[in-house]
Amino acid sequence: MPTCIVQTPNNKNPSCVVCDASCVIRNTQYAIRTTRHGFTLTELIVVVVMISLFAMLAQINLFGMLTKSTFRAQAQELVSAMQMAANTAAETGKRYEVIIDLIDQKFTLRQITTPDLTEVLEEEIVTEKYFSNKCWIDYVLFDDLQRTGQVGEDILSLKAAFRAGRSGWQYGGKIVLRDENEKPYTIIVNRLNRTVTLKQGDLELPLPKAKDEVPY
Repeated sequence: MPTCIVQTPNNKNPSCVVCDASCVIRNTQYAIRTTRHGFTLTELIVVVVMISLFAMLAQINLFGMLTKSTFRAQAQELVSAMQMAANTAAETGKRYEVIIDLIDQKFTLRQITTPDLTEVLEEEIVTEKYFSNKCWIDYVLFDDLQRTGQVGEDILSLKAAFRAGRSGWQYGGKIVLRDENEKPYTIIVNRLNRTVTLKQGDLELPLPKAKDEVPY
């Protein structure tokens, strides 16, 4: 009868025992079971981690959707779009325009690529966002004499546009927004330093002097 020398799996001492060939099969099966158990535990840990990550991503996405529905988030999107237009135009020398649509209650940021400023091409659009009933555009006021007919005249037409070039905004102004409780908030577009700020209340528009005119 064939014999072999193996170490018993539960024996901590290095001593060996003599057994028949069947012990090899039993100990091999024991090793296989032990190995499979280890891989199963590792896979379980990986699955738990993945589930946790997916749950975290779902919470972040849900929080993002809820946040975007608030007044502050929607107003900040417009501020960020206008600041992006001014900064990118200053860095690249290209012209950008933020169109405020009072009827459709949306804004569009586009890069101007053609002399025809009345036509907005699809490929020019950088971003376009609609406002909800928690944030809506009340009116727009420019500080430019040629733009409005008289300084400080408010725009009651369908659309109003702020254009930015390398030298800054072609003209400044303010955009008055209302929240769901009809409280006013003002976005001030400063043509001198390219800043765009959001403040509570219907603020007075700082009108530039003649020497403050900026070439576009």
